[in-house]
Amino acid sequence: MSQSKDQSIADLRIDYSQASLSEADSAADPITQFGKWFDEAIQAEVPEANAMSLATVGPNGRPSSRIVLIKQFDERGFTWFTNFESRKGHELLAHPYGALLFHWVALERQVRIEGRVERVSENESDAYFHSRPLRSRLGAIASAQSQPISSRDLLEAEYVKAEQEFGDHPPRPNHWGGYRLLPDTVEFWQGRRSRLHDRILYTLDADGNWQRQRLQP
Repeated sequence: MSQSKDQSIADLRIDYSQASLSEADSAADPITQFGKWFDEAIQAEVPEANAMSLATVGPNGRPSSRIVLIKQFDERGFTWFTNFESRKGHELLAHPYGALLFHWVALERQVRIEGRVERVSENESDAYFHSRPLRSRLGAIASAQSQPISSRDLLEAEYVKAEQEFGDHPPRPNHWGGYRLLPDTVEFWQGRRSRLHDRILYTLDADGNWQRQRLQP
Protein backbone atom coordinates (compact mmCIF):
# COMPACT_ATOMS: atom_id res chain seq x y z
CA MET A 1 0.00 0.00 0.00
CA SER A 2 1.35 3.42 -0.90
CA GLN A 3 2.21 6.09 1.64
CA SER A 4 -0.50 8.37 0.26
CA LYS A 5 -3.09 5.63 0.76
CA ASP A 6 -1.86 5.01 4.31
CA GLN A 7 -2.15 8.70 5.05
CA SER A 8 -5.65 8.98 3.62
CA ILE A 9 -6.86 6.11 5.81
CA ALA A 10 -5.24 7.64 8.89
CA ASP A 11 -7.03 10.90 8.18
CA LEU A 12 -10.50 9.34 8.17
CA ARG A 13 -12.33 10.61 11.23
CA ILE A 14 -15.68 11.98 12.40
CA ASP A 15 -16.24 14.30 15.33
CA TYR A 16 -19.31 12.80 16.99
CA SER A 17 -21.93 15.26 18.17
CA GLN A 18 -25.45 13.81 18.06
CA ALA A 19 -26.14 12.99 21.71
CA SER A 20 -24.76 12.46 25.19
CA LEU A 21 -25.12 9.85 27.94
CA SER A 22 -24.90 10.72 31.63
CA GLU A 23 -25.32 8.63 34.73
CA ALA A 24 -28.50 10.55 35.50
CA ASP A 25 -29.96 9.90 32.05
CA SER A 26 -29.17 6.17 31.99
CA ALA A 27 -31.49 3.58 33.51
CA ALA A 28 -30.56 1.76 36.72
CA ASP A 29 -30.87 -1.56 34.89
CA PRO A 30 -28.85 -2.19 31.68
CA ILE A 31 -31.62 -4.26 30.06
CA THR A 32 -33.96 -1.29 30.39
CA GLN A 33 -31.28 1.01 28.98
CA PHE A 34 -30.62 -1.40 26.11
CA GLY A 35 -34.33 -1.54 25.31
CA LYS A 36 -34.46 2.25 25.13
CA TRP A 37 -31.49 2.45 22.77
CA PHE A 38 -32.72 -0.49 20.69
CA ASP A 39 -36.12 1.16 20.22
CA GLU A 40 -34.40 4.38 19.17
CA ALA A 41 -32.28 2.47 16.64
CA ILE A 42 -35.44 0.91 15.17
CA GLN A 43 -37.22 4.28 15.05
CA ALA A 44 -34.17 5.82 13.35
CA GLU A 45 -34.33 3.02 10.76
CA VAL A 46 -30.74 1.99 11.41
CA PRO A 47 -29.98 -0.80 8.88
CA GLU A 48 -30.19 -4.18 10.60
CA ALA A 49 -30.37 -2.72 14.08
CA ASN A 50 -30.74 -6.31 15.34
CA ALA A 51 -27.32 -7.35 13.97
CA MET A 52 -24.61 -7.96 16.55
CA SER A 53 -21.08 -9.26 16.55
CA LEU A 54 -20.70 -12.45 18.59
CA ALA A 55 -17.19 -13.25 19.82
CA THR A 56 -16.30 -16.69 21.17
CA VAL A 57 -13.06 -18.45 22.15
CA GLY A 58 -11.90 -21.78 20.75
CA PRO A 59 -10.28 -24.67 22.63
CA ASN A 60 -6.89 -23.26 21.55
CA GLY A 61 -7.63 -19.93 23.23
CA ARG A 62 -7.97 -18.03 19.94
CA PRO A 63 -10.99 -15.70 19.58
CA SER A 64 -13.32 -15.61 16.60
CA SER A 65 -16.25 -13.36 15.76
CA ARG A 66 -19.16 -13.19 13.35
CA ILE A 67 -22.39 -11.27 12.86
CA VAL A 68 -25.60 -12.89 14.12
CA LEU A 69 -29.10 -11.52 14.67
CA ILE A 70 -30.61 -11.01 18.09
CA LYS A 71 -34.07 -12.55 18.32
CA GLN A 72 -35.06 -11.70 21.88
CA PHE A 73 -33.83 -9.84 24.94
CA ASP A 74 -35.31 -9.59 28.42
CA GLU A 75 -34.22 -9.80 32.03
CA ARG A 76 -32.87 -13.31 31.35
CA GLY A 77 -30.43 -12.16 28.67
CA PHE A 78 -29.85 -11.89 24.91
CA THR A 79 -30.96 -14.68 22.58
CA TRP A 80 -29.99 -15.82 19.09
CA PHE A 81 -30.41 -19.07 17.13
CA THR A 82 -27.93 -21.10 15.16
CA ASN A 83 -26.48 -24.52 14.38
CA PHE A 84 -25.04 -26.16 17.50
CA GLU A 85 -22.49 -27.98 15.32
CA SER A 86 -21.12 -24.75 13.81
CA ARG A 87 -17.75 -23.32 14.78
CA LYS A 88 -19.34 -21.01 17.34
CA GLY A 89 -21.32 -23.93 18.73
CA HIS A 90 -18.16 -25.99 19.30
CA GLU A 91 -16.38 -22.99 20.80
CA LEU A 92 -19.25 -22.30 23.20
CA LEU A 93 -19.20 -25.94 24.23
CA ALA A 94 -15.51 -25.62 25.14
CA HIS A 95 -15.79 -22.13 26.67
CA PRO A 96 -19.41 -21.13 27.49
CA TYR A 97 -18.75 -17.40 27.53
CA GLY A 98 -19.27 -14.80 24.82
CA ALA A 99 -19.15 -11.12 24.00
CA LEU A 100 -21.73 -9.22 21.95
CA LEU A 101 -21.27 -5.89 20.20
CA PHE A 102 -23.97 -3.70 18.70
CA HIS A 103 -22.73 -0.79 16.57
CA TRP A 104 -25.41 1.68 15.50
CA VAL A 105 -23.31 3.98 13.32
CA ALA A 106 -26.11 6.40 12.46
CA LEU A 107 -26.67 7.10 16.17
CA GLU A 108 -22.94 7.13 17.04
CA ARG A 109 -23.53 4.37 19.59
CA GLN A 110 -22.09 1.04 20.63
CA VAL A 111 -23.23 -1.49 23.23
CA ARG A 112 -20.84 -4.16 24.51
CA ILE A 113 -22.26 -7.14 26.42
CA GLU A 114 -20.32 -9.97 28.06
CA GLY A 115 -21.36 -13.02 30.04
CA ARG A 116 -21.99 -16.74 30.26
CA VAL A 117 -23.83 -18.47 27.43
CA GLU A 118 -26.31 -21.33 27.75
CA ARG A 119 -28.76 -23.04 25.42
CA VAL A 120 -32.40 -22.00 25.60
CA SER A 121 -35.09 -24.59 26.33
CA GLU A 122 -36.25 -27.10 23.73
CA ASN A 123 -39.66 -25.41 23.73
CA GLU A 124 -38.13 -22.01 22.96
CA SER A 125 -36.06 -23.46 20.13
CA ASP A 126 -39.09 -25.27 18.71
CA ALA A 127 -41.28 -22.18 18.87
CA TYR A 128 -38.77 -19.97 17.08
CA PHE A 129 -37.86 -22.60 14.48
CA HIS A 130 -41.49 -23.03 13.45
CA SER A 131 -41.95 -19.25 13.21
CA ARG A 132 -39.24 -19.01 10.53
CA PRO A 133 -39.96 -18.88 6.79
CA LEU A 134 -40.18 -22.34 5.25
CA ARG A 135 -37.05 -21.91 3.15
CA SER A 136 -35.03 -20.92 6.22
CA ARG A 137 -36.23 -24.03 8.06
CA LEU A 138 -35.27 -26.25 5.14
CA GLY A 139 -31.91 -24.50 4.89
CA ALA A 140 -31.17 -25.26 8.54
CA ILE A 141 -31.71 -28.95 7.80
CA ALA A 142 -29.74 -28.95 4.54
CA SER A 143 -26.63 -27.12 5.74
CA ALA A 144 -24.00 -28.66 8.02
CA GLN A 145 -22.88 -25.18 9.03
CA SER A 146 -19.12 -24.51 9.09
CA GLN A 147 -18.30 -27.88 7.49
CA PRO A 148 -16.49 -28.01 4.11
CA ILE A 149 -18.48 -28.84 0.99
CA SER A 150 -17.14 -29.45 -2.49
CA SER A 151 -19.54 -27.25 -4.45
CA ARG A 152 -22.55 -24.96 -4.37
CA ASP A 153 -24.40 -27.53 -6.49
CA LEU A 154 -24.03 -30.13 -3.74
CA LEU A 155 -25.37 -27.68 -1.14
CA GLU A 156 -28.41 -26.94 -3.27
CA ALA A 157 -28.92 -30.67 -3.85
CA GLU A 158 -29.05 -31.14 -0.07
CA TYR A 159 -31.70 -28.43 0.08
CA VAL A 160 -33.80 -30.17 -2.57
CA LYS A 161 -33.41 -33.44 -0.68
CA ALA A 162 -34.72 -31.81 2.52
CA GLU A 163 -37.57 -30.20 0.59
CA GLN A 164 -38.60 -33.54 -0.93
CA GLU A 165 -38.39 -35.35 2.39
CA PHE A 166 -40.18 -32.85 4.63
CA GLY A 167 -42.29 -30.69 2.32
CA ASP A 168 -44.04 -27.86 4.13
CA HIS A 169 -43.54 -29.30 7.62
CA PRO A 170 -39.82 -29.72 8.34
CA PRO A 171 -39.04 -30.61 11.96
CA ARG A 172 -36.45 -28.71 13.96
CA PRO A 173 -33.20 -30.68 13.69
CA ASN A 174 -31.52 -31.62 16.94
CA HIS A 175 -28.40 -29.68 15.93
CA TRP A 176 -30.25 -26.36 15.66
CA GLY A 177 -31.58 -24.08 18.39
CA GLY A 178 -31.06 -21.06 20.58
CA TYR A 179 -28.39 -19.64 22.84
CA ARG A 180 -28.85 -17.04 25.53
CA LEU A 181 -26.07 -14.84 26.86
CA LEU A 182 -26.58 -14.04 30.55
CA PRO A 183 -24.88 -10.67 30.94
CA ASP A 184 -22.62 -9.74 33.81
CA THR A 185 -21.06 -6.73 32.07
CA VAL A 186 -22.78 -4.19 29.79
CA GLU A 187 -21.17 -1.02 28.47
CA PHE A 188 -22.98 1.80 26.64
CA TRP A 189 -20.82 4.03 24.44
CA GLN A 190 -22.03 7.34 23.04
CA GLY A 191 -19.75 9.22 20.66
CA ARG A 192 -18.89 12.78 21.72
CA ARG A 193 -16.80 15.64 20.38
CA SER A 194 -12.98 15.63 20.63
CA ARG A 195 -13.03 11.88 21.34
CA LEU A 196 -14.27 12.57 24.88
CA HIS A 197 -16.89 9.87 24.49
CA ASP A 198 -19.43 8.87 27.13
CA ARG A 199 -18.96 5.34 28.49
CA ILE A 200 -21.30 3.98 31.16
CA LEU A 201 -20.40 0.52 32.46
CA TYR A 202 -22.78 -1.79 34.32
CA THR A 203 -21.37 -4.74 36.28
CA LEU A 204 -23.33 -7.42 38.12
CA ASP A 205 -22.21 -7.82 41.73
CA ALA A 206 -22.19 -10.96 43.89
CA ASP A 207 -25.69 -10.13 45.20
CA GLY A 208 -27.18 -9.90 41.73
CA ASN A 209 -27.39 -6.11 41.70
CA TRP A 210 -26.18 -3.90 38.87
CA GLN A 211 -23.48 -1.35 39.69
CA ARG A 212 -22.97 1.60 37.35
CA GLN A 213 -19.91 3.73 36.74
CA ARG A 214 -18.41 6.06 34.14
CA LEU A 215 -15.28 5.03 32.26
CA GLN A 216 -12.80 7.38 30.67
CA PRO A 217 -12.84 7.30 26.87
